[in-house]
Amino acid sequence: MKRISLAWQIIIGLIAGIIVGAVFYKSEAVVSYLQPIGDIFIHLIKMIVIPIVISSLIVGVAGVGDNKKLGRLGLKTIIYFEIITTVALVVGLLLANVFQPGTGVDMDSLSKGDLSSYMDTANAEKKEDHGFISILVSIVPQNVFQSIVEGKMLPIIFFSVLFGLGVAAIGERGKPVVSFFQGVADTMFYVTNQVMKVAPLGVFALIGVTVSKFGLKSLIPLSKLTIVVYGAMILFVFVVLGLVARLAKVKLMDILRILKSELLLAYSTASSETVLPRMMEKMERFGCPKGITSFVIPTGYTFNLDGSTLYQSIAVVFIAQMYGIDLSIGKQLTILLILMVTSKGMAAVPGASVVVLLATLSSVGLPLEGMAFVLGIDRILDMARTAVNVVGNSLAAIVMSKWEGEYDENQGKNYINELRASSEAA
Repeated sequence: MKRISLAWQIIIGLIAGIIVGAVFYKSEAVVSYLQPIGDIFIHLIKMIVIPIVISSLIVGVAGVGDNKKLGRLGLKTIIYFEIITTVALVVGLLLANVFQPGTGVDMDSLSKGDLSSYMDTANAEKKEDHGFISILVSIVPQNVFQSIVEGKMLPIIFFSVLFGLGVAAIGERGKPVVSFFQGVADTMFYVTNQVMKVAPLGVFALIGVTVSKFGLKSLIPLSKLTIVVYGAMILFVFVVLGLVARLAKVKLMDILRILKSELLLAYSTASSETVLPRMMEKMERFGCPKGITSFVIPTGYTFNLDGSTLYQSIAVVFIAQMYGIDLSIGKQLTILLILMVTSKGMAAVPGASVVVLLATLSSVGLPLEGMAFVLGIDRILDMARTAVNVVGNSLAAIVMSKWEGEYDENQGKNYINELRASSEAA
């Protein structure tokens, strides 16, 4: 028998999880058995992410060895991220105003989620200084090991870039260090491939717990919001990112074909972290140099969460509409500016958008309780925005590679041909 591909295994796990969750709705036993399985899978992925980012960045930067080139790449990357995320916010505001998903919602028919676990974090987010100087200060770690333990990606990237430049600067003496970290990267990619073998089981457990807790019927009262969010995500990917891909002279469908397993996994787990190692690996195989891929994609996990920013702009307007609060153009511009700042630095983990939204609602004087009504279906919405984040960051690596003139066209074409051949053979 032909081996079932990882993408199909994940689909089977997803469908099986939905069925089990629906059959055992509100069953504590199902949650108690499945939650540990899902948690173990997420922990396995998180265990891999930081070593891969550090080792790949050091090897990539040491290979470049040019301060000016890295500075230019960093500036271009941040500019690109800011443009794309701002477009995502504008698209979300426009669609929320056109389709008005919050108008006519009967709040008495909605169940309320528990916001208590998010409030302290949201209050801290609101009080935190998000100014440019503050962001710069936060990038520089006081203790890199503490940043590694806390999973703070920007300080880790900063240290790895400096370390890589240092290795390049000492010339021949740095070659054993590069070889060591190349070995670490290769080893961790091997470990990633082994972990991915249990991905369908992790997906089954995580989606089973979600459906069991909230049930499919929780989608019905907020079906208009769900449709608008999913429609906005599809529109953004195929129109906005499709246009960017066309300008970069790559086919969006090729990128989606390359990432089909990762998109399914990210969608099922609602966490971009689960696919970061394989995203980096596949973009390198698609023709992006290691130095660019290992810098752009991890940085994008902080600055380029397109799906999350798109959702946040829709959600803020939805809550205002639900309470009958009219948002003037000036108010919506204020929301746009606030989200441009607060959306930066979000963790690529489930529920991070809730914290940012609470801080934003508080800043513009909208009822925080409105978020409690959305919380029941947030996981379903989170799944869609996570998949969009994956596409956006993968495309960013290609755009930056093209912009720097380092994209390998032949390698990209060969990889696509290999995928087509293996697909036809299956």
